[in-house]
Amino acid sequence: MLSPSVIFKIESVLQTLWVGGLWVIGYVVAPILFGSLDDRRLAGELAGNMFSAINYIGLVCGAVLLGFAILRLGEPWLKNLRVIALLLMLILILVSAFVLQPMMQELKLAGLAPGSEAAAQFGRLHGVSSVLYLLTSLSGLYLILSRRPAGQI
Repeated sequence: MLSPSVIFKIESVLQTLWVGGLWVIGYVVAPILFGSLDDRRLAGELAGNMFSAINYIGLVCGAVLLGFAILRLGEPWLKNLRVIALLLMLILILVSAFVLQPMMQELKLAGLAPGSEAAAQFGRLHGVSSVLYLLTSLSGLYLILSRRPAGQI
């Protein structure tokens, strides 16, 4: 059995990887790509690949963090705000990765002629995806700020 201090350290690494990755990719790397590359399609493809990667990282990290929280808290785990934040983050990632991103990919494959209905729909989906990403990032900020020392709930 892992000690509370070891679990705390594992949780710290997982949260750093996940939430740090969210912030760096979404708010540093993606804007740099679009600001630096002349080919917006290439910038979008690279950013999309990074967003997909951090989604999968988030699913793994979130599942492990949720498992640790449930084991530590016992029965009233659903009443814990950190657990609710984790569940929210996982749901947002699932919607983004398995609903919105496939829809956006399908529109891109069909072609996004400027001014077309497909381009407008892509823009709307991208806007929804951006809001979900922001909510995920803010929930991650809550996780970081609500951390307690090892052994405390």
